[in-house]
Amino acid sequence: MIVLFRSIRILAAPFALLLLAAPQGARADLLDPITNLFSGGGEKYKTEITPTIPAEDLYNQGLVFLKRNDFENAAKKFGELEKQYPFSQWARKALLMTTFAQYEKPAYDDAVASATRYVGLYPKSPETPYMYYLGGMSYYNQITNVMQDQTNSQKALAFFSALVEKFPDSEYAPDARLKMQVARDQLAAKEMSVGRFYLTRKNFPAAINRFHDVLGKYQTTRHTEEALYRLTEAYLSMGVTDEAQTAAAILGHNYPDSQWYQEAVALLKTGGLTPLEHTDSWLSKIGKGLHAG
Repeated sequence: MIVLFRSIRILAAPFALLLLAAPQGARADLLDPITNLFSGGGEKYKTEITPTIPAEDLYNQGLVFLKRNDFENAAKKFGELEKQYPFSQWARKALLMTTFAQYEKPAYDDAVASATRYVGLYPKSPETPYMYYLGGMSYYNQITNVMQDQTNSQKALAFFSALVEKFPDSEYAPDARLKMQVARDQLAAKEMSVGRFYLTRKNFPAAINRFHDVLGKYQTTRHTEEALYRLTEAYLSMGVTDEAQTAAAILGHNYPDSQWYQEAVALLKTGGLTPLEHTDSWLSKIGKGLHAG
């Protein structure tokens, strides 16, 4: 106790000298922090304690904002609910409603982030399929024309694919499957557009790679017929007649009434050729998949 008292005296000595040297008016200012330290502090040092609002009240306030179509404030209110009641069922409901409000606003990037967080935290929740669906729709609604970047198509396809794979019997799965087909068609159309561009520049290998991707990744789309015709055209231009004949033969096997097939036949005739499938061709292997479909 004597040691402690001496320590306090040693620490206080410099302050006492400072206090004595200070002008009369400044002494009160110097004393304020010390007075506050031992007396509990003045008004400016008090910590304001905000009373916790009941979870149900916060939730209902968020619903009121939703009813007014004030989606931004609804999202904020549900976010407040999640922060005040973490690790609870209220937090799960709040994140669900936050995602919905962000989607409706729309604030699609925020909705995707919230949906992703939800499926990570609550992978087995009854609402998880809906979160996959909202994530997919957030990208789907931003799909642009095929002349522009198709990243949103790819990401929408990823969300919808996960939904269909994990929850095939979900009420959202049928619509997700339809939108997956739209997204695939967009991606195939983009590949076709780039492939045709390379054809006009006589960059045949690059064009072939694009048309190959259409057959390999998006063969259930409406672009498969043209892709086979363009492969006939590209290979014939390169003098690779076996592959040109095979592409035309597969086109005829699968789409005998197609205008693209008629044009492929006419194109081969200019070189004295006819459609003929060469079974050692990579196209023949893809063609078997087309036959099965």
